[in-house]
Amino acid sequence: MILISGATGTIGSRIMPILVSQGHAVRAMSRRPDAIPAIDGVDVVAADFDDPASLAAAVDGITALFLVTMYPSAEPKHDQAMLTAAAEAGVSRVVKLSAIGTGERLDAETTVGGWHLAAEQAVTTSGLSWTLLRPSTFASNLLTFASLIESGRPLPDPAGGARQGVIDPVDVAAVAAEALTGAGHAGRTYTLTGPESLSLDEQAEILRRVLERPISTVDLTLAEAREQLLAVGRSPAAADMALTGVAWVRRGHNAVVTDDVARVLGRPPTDFESWARANRAGFLGAA
Repeated sequence: MILISGATGTIGSRIMPILVSQGHAVRAMSRRPDAIPAIDGVDVVAADFDDPASLAAAVDGITALFLVTMYPSAEPKHDQAMLTAAAEAGVSRVVKLSAIGTGERLDAETTVGGWHLAAEQAVTTSGLSWTLLRPSTFASNLLTFASLIESGRPLPDPAGGARQGVIDPVDVAAVAAEALTGAGHAGRTYTLTGPESLSLDEQAEILRRVLERPISTVDLTLAEAREQLLAVGRSPAAADMALTGVAWVRRGHNAVVTDDVARVLGRPPTDFESWARANRAGFLGAA
């Protein structure tokens, strides 16, 4: 049986149907089990990274683990708690969802994805067979702008026009499923991107064609982006950590395209326009 932590999240929710369709036994874990998508054949369990007893129950009988924790509510200690429970239960394999750029330096004093790096180090020293996934920005992040598009307001661009290797989260989930079940992935770190590097303006132009409506963008300074994060409830520490990644992107460091998706899946990654057409309905009627 394979345990999916973060089963309500962008990637976890997409891994489960892939694994079930392949005939694997799946257990889904969340602090909010009622929010886990209902999928026939998926065992649902409530667990909390701060509750060791719940983690022990979640990993009982598990052979492989998909591990994801989300800042700011999660910390590297949560990854360590999950890994400890997994090792004690005899779990043999862990696939960790991290992020592109983890461990790179923004400057002499600042590391990109510091909390991801600490979590990765916990994974690679856990004694389990491990695979790290470092995806680029998700195409599905654009869906959070659906109401802006519907009302004709511009999309905010804190990246300042910088390009990114935008990826369909279904491709990330497919790579995760393969790493959880296939051979040859132990000790590998996969940097996952789409087939093209796009700015937000270029993504907006594609959405204009797909949605057949005008879409504009507006640049945000880092200070303005920080104020927006604080306004939606991020703590100052969480906002500053997020902006470290944004500053890294603004300097052009995420204008990266790799062939890792193709090498793992044996097919090219989904391009942004194909993703947009497949998700067109998600942008409509959002005002």
